[in-house]
Amino acid sequence: MSLKPTVLIAEDEGALITLLRYNLEREGYRVLEAQDGEEALLVAAEEKPDLVVLDWMLPQLSGIEVCRRLRGRQETRNVPIIMLTARGEETDRIRGLDTGADDYLTKPFSMTELLARLRAVMRRIRPSLAPDTVAIGDIEMDRAAHRVRRAGKEVHLGPTEYKLLDHLIQHPGRVFSREQLLDAVWGSDVYVEARTVDVHVGRLRKALNVEGVRDPIRTVRSAGYSLDDAAMAS
Repeated sequence: MSLKPTVLIAEDEGALITLLRYNLEREGYRVLEAQDGEEALLVAAEEKPDLVVLDWMLPQLSGIEVCRRLRGRQETRNVPIIMLTARGEETDRIRGLDTGADDYLTKPFSMTELLARLRAVMRRIRPSLAPDTVAIGDIEMDRAAHRVRRAGKEVHLGPTEYKLLDHLIQHPGRVFSREQLLDAVWGSDVYVEARTVDVHVGRLRKALNVEGVRDPIRTVRSAGYSLDDAAMAS
């Protein structure tokens, strides 16, 4: 039995399939393809993938319908689904998630972000298969050893700062509000003031700002914070 997690890409754009296959195989995934909705359901039934990357606009059957049917079948009910779409409207996003998708990426998206989302989902469903080491730009996180390095230098973080970085590194470039970070790091059942997030982000920023490298955390006014993979790559 292969320990490689299997990803089904249901997408009708040939160039994007090629790009996704190349990047996913390089990350150690086994890749299956389907170019329309009917084929996606067929491949999912035969191969039972660990994860589905599903385009909203598919020929034969729409991505939404494929998602609905996968959720309706016993054998694919719990398979994580990440939807890809060119639609950015909030109502469409909510409709996709309501149908049972686990996550959502609007085209065009960065491959770094897609891979980070896949890793996050894999870690939830099959922890033994999720990589212990994650690297974004010059930041390396080794979860098994609970260590962080920046530009080759060891970075010492408190437990909250570590959890904060772990959450941000799974979604490079994505902006999180203080409330979203509170839920992800402290938990929705814990009462913590939003201002506390600023304090811990400040500590994380200070720890990561080793000499001669750029600040990796971007503050987006009145929106929140993000780990800026573009700044680290430049």
